[in-house]
Amino acid sequence: MLEQIERVLEERVRPQLALHGGDIQSLGCEDGVYRFRLLGRCASCPSAYLTTESVIGEELLQAVPGLKQVVLVQQVSDSLLDQARAILGHGHGG
Repeated sequence: MLEQIERVLEERVRPQLALHGGDIQSLGCEDGVYRFRLLGRCASCPSAYLTTESVIGEELLQAVPGLKQVVLVQQVSDSLLDQARAILGHGHGG
């Protein structure tokens, strides 16, 4: 199934992401659930989740028989986590 997914990504998804300075990395497919993460500029884009749902998910679900779900695994950078901790007041002795 992952081979089929990769073929669809190469033909239909990656060219679209490349227009926006991004790419997609497959993390695996298990029990009909495909997991991936976005790379490049797409990784930090606030609308990445919407892109996933509307574009990537639809393309894959239509093209790959047996695929049930497409899941975006979002990474948060350490600097963003540090900013969030500072805002929330964590790490200042409680």
